[in-house]
Amino acid sequence: MKRIAAALLILLGLLSFNLSGGDRVRIATYNVENLFDMHYDGNEYSQYIPNTSWQWNPKNYKKKLNNIADVIVDMNPDIITLQEIESLRALKDLQKTLNQKGLYFKYRAIADAKNSTVKTALLSRYPIQSKREIRVNQSRRYRNILEVKVIIDKKPLYIFVNHWKAKSGPESMRIQSAKALKKRLNQLGNVPYLITGDLNSHYEENKLFLKKRKHNNTKGITGINHKLKTLYNDKPVMLSSLKSCPSCAYNLWYEMPKKRRWTHNFYGKKEALDHMIISPALHDGKGIEYIEGSFDRFVRDYLFHNRALYRWQKSRKHPKHHLGKGYSDHLPVFAEFIVL
Repeated sequence: MKRIAAALLILLGLLSFNLSGGDRVRIATYNVENLFDMHYDGNEYSQYIPNTSWQWNPKNYKKKLNNIADVIVDMNPDIITLQEIESLRALKDLQKTLNQKGLYFKYRAIADAKNSTVKTALLSRYPIQSKREIRVNQSRRYRNILEVKVIIDKKPLYIFVNHWKAKSGPESMRIQSAKALKKRLNQLGNVPYLITGDLNSHYEENKLFLKKRKHNNTKGITGINHKLKTLYNDKPVMLSSLKSCPSCAYNLWYEMPKKRRWTHNFYGKKEALDHMIISPALHDGKGIEYIEGSFDRFVRDYLFHNRALYRWQKSRKHPKHHLGKGYSDHLPVFAEFIVL
């Protein structure tokens, strides 16, 4: 009996080692609030045209790069998806700045097939097997969605980087992005995928926008909840219900207390605009798995000023100009995954 008990203990130990012995991967997403390079190409917002009275100059550009890089280094992700990157130049400069600070990302991708003012991008320590862009609409008001297939310990993970239309537009515009993304997900089938980025939608947008005529032009249907299927039978999809709905997806915001479910604060109105949404294949006990309870906002005192988000600062007095201080009007979020 003692030998049997000892053998069982050894077996349990081996199983425990196998479950925790794979690569543990931290993935983050961050809207960096307008990282523009110093090259004029005619698409810039007026305050980011280089070397004007706005003082978007090499000094302020370097300060912005360093501030954003400091946040990313402190967060220490293995993969990070980014929104509001102007160009491949800006992405390379951020990558170089991170490298100088000791955080080395060997691989990168950016959705630059469309001539939009700002773009989505990704930096990774793991190799990128393929990259494509999902076109939402020909109009410049819609940004392409970046799709990146990353290989982690020989296992594939599809990562989608989104930046949907802001709430200056109605929900029908965000639905177009959701439909384009869902069409691609249906083509891929049962693969491990992670939806990230600034969807400009609350995790329960279906409740939030019902009384807003400006937004609700879709008879109560939302992109994030109905088209991406984070609702199931009119209830939020939970981690435990993924197995019974293979076409559903789980929004990781439900891992956190309600008071902390926000990343953007617009004049006191707090919303969770930045998301990480997982597929059933990231909770099926094989391959790459989401580590339950690992999702969180990245919060540090330096990201706040006078109890507000310490966004990139511009003067209020004329002539208006960049002050070379601050970070972003969004907080980053992150989650951890393991290769079984």
